[in-house]
This record gives sequence, C-alpha cells and structure tokens, in this order.
Amino acid sequence: MFVQRGSSRSRIALAGALSAGLVFGLSACADGGDSETSTPGTSLAAIDCSPYKAFGDIKGKEVTIYTGIVTPEDTPHKESYKPFEQCTGAVIKYEGDKAFETQVLIRAEAGNPPDLAFVPQPGLLQRLVATGKALPAPAEVAANVDKDFGADWKAYGTVDGKFYAAPLGANVKSLVWYSPKEFADNGYTEPTTLAELKALTDKMVAAGKKPWCAGINSGEATGWPMTDWMEDFMLRLSGPETYDKWVKHEIPFNGPEATAALDAVGAYLKNDAYVNGGLGDVKSIASTTFQDAGLPILEGTCSLHRQASFYAANFTKGTKVAKDGDVYAFYLPGQDATTKPVLGGGEFVVAFTDRPEVKAFQTYLSSSVWANAKAKVSSGWVSANKGLDIANLKNPIDELSAKILQDPKAQFRFDGSDMMPAAVGSNAFWKQSTAWITGQDTKTTLDKIESAWPK
Repeated sequence: MFVQRGSSRSRIALAGALSAGLVFGLSACADGGDSETSTPGTSLAAIDCSPYKAFGDIKGKEVTIYTGIVTPEDTPHKESYKPFEQCTGAVIKYEGDKAFETQVLIRAEAGNPPDLAFVPQPGLLQRLVATGKALPAPAEVAANVDKDFGADWKAYGTVDGKFYAAPLGANVKSLVWYSPKEFADNGYTEPTTLAELKALTDKMVAAGKKPWCAGINSGEATGWPMTDWMEDFMLRLSGPETYDKWVKHEIPFNGPEATAALDAVGAYLKNDAYVNGGLGDVKSIASTTFQDAGLPILEGTCSLHRQASFYAANFTKGTKVAKDGDVYAFYLPGQDATTKPVLGGGEFVVAFTDRPEVKAFQTYLSSSVWANAKAKVSSGWVSANKGLDIANLKNPIDELSAKILQDPKAQFRFDGSDMMPAAVGSNAFWKQSTAWITGQDTKTTLDKIESAWPK
C-alpha cells in the first residue's frame, strides 16, 4: 500500500508562483493538483444530452464534489459543469478544501464522504478504497476510459483488479525549456534522442556556454526537482516495466538500474562544464529556488532547463511562451526516437455513492465532451483524453502537453516519488538528492534512500 503524503508539490509550486506575483495559469504540478486560470467570456455550446437519459429523471438532484482545487482555480471547473446541468437539470455542489488530502480520508472513514472526490494521487485512491467506502466506476465510465484513455491511465485508477476512478486532468513533467531565438540564431534543433540531447549540450559548451540551469530549493520540500530528474532517466534508461517495479520496491531503490539513472543525471547536473548557467557552480543548484532556476534563459546565460509544464508561470509578465516566443519547451527525448516515455501526474474521480445522478455526472467527467468543454474555459489545463481537440486549448504549452499525451507511442508513468511511502518519497528521496548535489556520492545516496523504506 502506498502512503499519501500530507501536502502536494502542486500546492508548493503554486504558492511559490503566486507569492512572486506571477501571472501565467499553472498546469498541475508534481502530484496532479489542478491549477489553472479561467478564460473569461467563453460560452459553452449545448451538448448531446442522450448519454444521460439512461440514468432517468435527475432534475433537481444534487451531486457533491470534494477536492483540493480551490479558488480561483475552481472557477473553470464549475463553468465546465454547466452543459451537464443544462442537459439534466441536476445541480453540482462544489467544495474545495486545502486540507482535502487529509480530510477526505477522515470523512470516508467516518462514513461521511462526498458523492465524488478528485484524487491527486493513485496512492490516496488506494487508501480510499481500503476504507471500504469507495465504489467501482460504472460501466459507462469504464467504456469512456477504454475508448479515450490509454491502458496506462486506466491502470492508475484500478485497485486490486477493480476499476474505480477515471482520469480527470493531467500534466507533463518531461519537458526542457529553451529560447527559440537562441536556437534559431545558432542553428540548434530540438533533440529527438538522448544522444542528440548530449550532442546539443556539448555543442553549446563548445560555444562557451554553461548550457544547463537548475535549482532544487523549495523550502521544506527542497530536493523534489531532483526526484523528477532521476525518475525521468529511470524511465528512459530502464523502461516503464522496470520503473514500475522500482516505484513499488519490487526491485531495490539502490539497484543497478537506479544507479545508472542517477549517474546519468549526474553527467548533466554534477558536470561543472554543463551547469549552473547564470547562477553559479554545481553546489548552487541546491541553493537556487526552483522558481528562479530557469529564468537565466531569458537573460541568455543558460540555454536549457528541465522542468514541468507548470514552469510557464514563473516567467515575468509580458514574456511570450510559444514556439516563436521568448521561451518554449521541447519533449525530453527517450533513448531513441521510436519510444516516448512520459513522466507526469493527474487527478482521478472516485465515487462514494451510486445514485443515478452521481453515475451520470461521472460519465460526463470521463467523456471527451467534458474534456473539450473544460479546455474552452481554462488556460493552463490539459487532459490525456484522446478525444480532446487540441484546437480548444488556450496556450502553446497546453497544446504541446496534449500532443505528447495523445501520441500513440507515449508511455505515461506517474511521478514515482508521489507513489512511494512518505518516509521515502517526500523525505529521504528529497533530502539525500540534495546531499548528492552538494557532494555526496551516488552509492551512499541510494543506500540511504533504500534504508528509509518501511520494513
């Protein structure tokens, strides 16, 4: 059983961005919490109501939602429910709570759960199922997921062989930020393999630059960006199946696969020739906040920054984030161009009641109809739903993320540290990664994390 950590990295990222007065809408960060801005003045067209007639007359019936998505990020969610309410006459009651991840368990165990909960991690879903109060998803929801999501996404909503929770929003962490102008001026092209990424890096070094910039400082959560680096390379070098075994501790944290992954990260982040452009030496990575880490791209003092889609929020007002803009991102490539491992996160919809109106709304949320309605009223939001029309998305990073998620070759894996026991994923992994950046060797680092796994 995975242990849900008490606070989500998405909220850490969002709080940092808001405290800096940033203006971009955020995508969900590390463990899937939705963070986005609404698109004012967008009216949603009527939808086909026939799929909901099978649930009978539900006019006036209420469906309660409980979630960690709070004001102002809740506004586009509520707007996206209007087509369903107009179709059916049902009423959606939305409750956002910053303490959701703790309180939803308390409410379930006390026999007072909501009708539906938006769960930001598979580990929390497993704990909710263990209470005996969560219900398997209706057949209509399972059919939508089979049609519009990959098997990898359905697996994250499945516990002990039963499908409980359809995916909601998603985010992509496997991105590298760069300056389109710098690339155009120097004839650089986006790499399609890890070998090409290294060749690009070496080409930049030969031109007199320290190409990579990085920062892992995040207050009490310092170290979490390093876990993403290692997970991305674990996924690329050893493949999705081995990654899954590592996350579940079916193979040791300090085995040869993990050693190769961390050493591959070290080839970039512990290489004085490669880092820390515009910010200092290798050790400066530990003292640089993750919010500031990619900003030297705009100053021309670094060229590459590996960070998730939410990082768009950290660029100052007036920065054009687009393929022809001041800054953009490319997919962090795999070993070869034929594979597409993707690290990310997302939320899942789990029900605690099976009334007709609840099942009808679950069906709506799992459909491509809802995904497109949500896209039309949001910025900084994306779904892995294959029926999402990318033309409905509101900014270039959302479009890029959706294209990556919809790629038939994509092999999506959830952020590993978010699914590990808290003693590992949000403690030893963070702390020992920080010690590694400041000089600790790979073996000692991995051995200490391995020893933190609950016996």
